[in-house]
Amino acid sequence: MKTVLSIATAIAISAVTPSFAGDREVLGWGYLLSNDAIGDRRDRWRSASTALSQVRGQPWTGERPTGFGELIELRLRSEVISPANVTTPAANDRRYVGALSFGAHTHFARRGVEYAVGLDLIVVGPQTRLDRLQDSVHDLIGDPDVNVANFQVANAIYPTLTAEVARTFSFGASGRARPFAELQVGAETLVRIGGDVTIGSFGLGSLLARDVSTGQRYAVMDDDNTGFSVVLGADAAYVADSRYLATPGIVTEDARYRLRAGLNQAWRSGSVFYGATYLSEEFSAQAEGQVVGSLNARFDF
Repeated sequence: MKTVLSIATAIAISAVTPSFAGDREVLGWGYLLSNDAIGDRRDRWRSASTALSQVRGQPWTGERPTGFGELIELRLRSEVISPANVTTPAANDRRYVGALSFGAHTHFARRGVEYAVGLDLIVVGPQTRLDRLQDSVHDLIGDPDVNVANFQVANAIYPTLTAEVARTFSFGASGRARPFAELQVGAETLVRIGGDVTIGSFGLGSLLARDVSTGQRYAVMDDDNTGFSVVLGADAAYVADSRYLATPGIVTEDARYRLRAGLNQAWRSGSVFYGATYLSEEFSAQAEGQVVGSLNARFDF
């Protein structure tokens, strides 16, 4: 675990080193909690994840800078992916994945096209101790014990590159459509295309990061926008490889689909976001898709 922390520290130090004149300042923080307990209320498969982001750069002007590396998002993630039954897993179900991710991403725009490029180190296996953490949570809420000691992916570290290209189009009084394409190479290797539609002020003048599991976008800077917003999105991915499913007897689905919707209410003193995402099957023995809920709340005191 010391090695993991050393790698994470090295990424953080390199990411905050100025790439142009002047030191970067902290521009904002953002997070998103996702869990099937606030979705379809079933503890299975893409069960839970947490994303925490800190953004650093020159003073924010309301738009992405044009230079690669001028604006840096430091990202910390954790994720639990589990079989449908964590007490007595079925032999043909997916292996348990506890994943911790440390990364740096840069956001910039040129000629109206928005880019996000980043590298994460994803640490998986029993070394993360996320199975023990989940077992402790189950003990607190009276759920069955987590018994996956011999039913999870092996310890490994996967460098993972993610790149997204998008463009935003405005329509009506407050609508925005944003088609995007994404490439991911590493722990999971895939190509994804999709889009998001926002009606309302959510994200205007701020920066939104995309959650890896659900595709929901979350604000990583405070803004002064108030009011009610609706967010809709969908995407499809072709999956070339998944280290999470690299188990004999497990046949990976080549295609994955996500459908999502979210509501955001913002006041001068804070905001609350809730989103729900449908995730299609990821392997042939998965009987059905699932619905995962996502939550973010901000309050200024």
